[in-house]
Amino acid sequence: MTSQRALLTPQMLHYAKNFDDRGDVRWLPYLMHFHPAGYTSHVVSTDRIGFRVSERSGQRISVGGEVPVGPARLIAGSSTVFGIGASSDAHTLASLLWTKHAPSTPWLNFGGRSFNSAQEMLLFSLYRHLVPQIDEIVLFSGFNNLGLARLPQHLQGDQGAFFNGHEYAAQVRAARLSKLRDNGLSKRAAVKALGEPPEQDYTPPTLDEQIERATELTIRHLDNWRLFAAGLGAKLTFVLQPLAAWVRERPAPEEHRLFTELDAIADFGRAYGDICTVDVGRRYARALSAGCERIGVPFVDLNPVLTEAAHPSQWIFVDRIHFTDEGHDLVAGLLADCLGLS
Repeated sequence: MTSQRALLTPQMLHYAKNFDDRGDVRWLPYLMHFHPAGYTSHVVSTDRIGFRVSERSGQRISVGGEVPVGPARLIAGSSTVFGIGASSDAHTLASLLWTKHAPSTPWLNFGGRSFNSAQEMLLFSLYRHLVPQIDEIVLFSGFNNLGLARLPQHLQGDQGAFFNGHEYAAQVRAARLSKLRDNGLSKRAAVKALGEPPEQDYTPPTLDEQIERATELTIRHLDNWRLFAAGLGAKLTFVLQPLAAWVRERPAPEEHRLFTELDAIADFGRAYGDICTVDVGRRYARALSAGCERIGVPFVDLNPVLTEAAHPSQWIFVDRIHFTDEGHDLVAGLLADCLGLS
């Protein structure tokens, strides 16, 4: 039987091969991981660092490649900003804002696949020196922090849990054991010297605790973005990104087929089910809005805006978090309208 994903979204097979945990991930200090560098195909291109290229009428710009002369705008966040789901570089949010919806200033793509708010902030702090004058920063994010807040306390740390955290902890322990063995200890002695891993509670936190944890981390890191933006003389806006289940309860026909197939591979509902309702999306948005107001950062919840704009049968999502080309175009236009961009 033909895969619905291969039939409806063939570009997603390309992303899965090269831009997820099973693909050509680059493991880096500080950030943990980033995209393949210098990658070029008909679906996605990255520069010498791994930032995705923005495209307009043959002109191509990126943080680690050709940068525009003069002021620029940037959109930051995780994989949705990077553009997972887009059939080409021309269909990412950054490219569509630059080409069609807010074309007066070039847009740079600061998206990092599978990043939490700490990694998004670090990415900007580590590579800000490469970009020209910035007059607008749009932080288009929010879901990953809430999804990761479901993980137990021993994986949270001071800056929140991160994707691949289980593997990281296991490999650090394995490396320490190997070093003890290299120093002449037997396996039993090395394990004894290192000590048994502490007792770990895998009971997920309550929904209220998840929302509280995700909100606190998001606002804490956003306050650093506020300081960055103030120092640069740039306007900063935080936008809560759309999630399919926060936009509408009944997916479009193509989305239903894709979600059903994806759930058979990796059960998104089992992993994130308690946060995947319209009500939880609105509760999270209210908490984020209050936090943004407290630190003086403009806030936009794009979920109800997209609910009103999209036809019930309009195919917007390739999975529950990433957009089709039509979805990217619709969201880019709504974003420009909400922010008063041109």
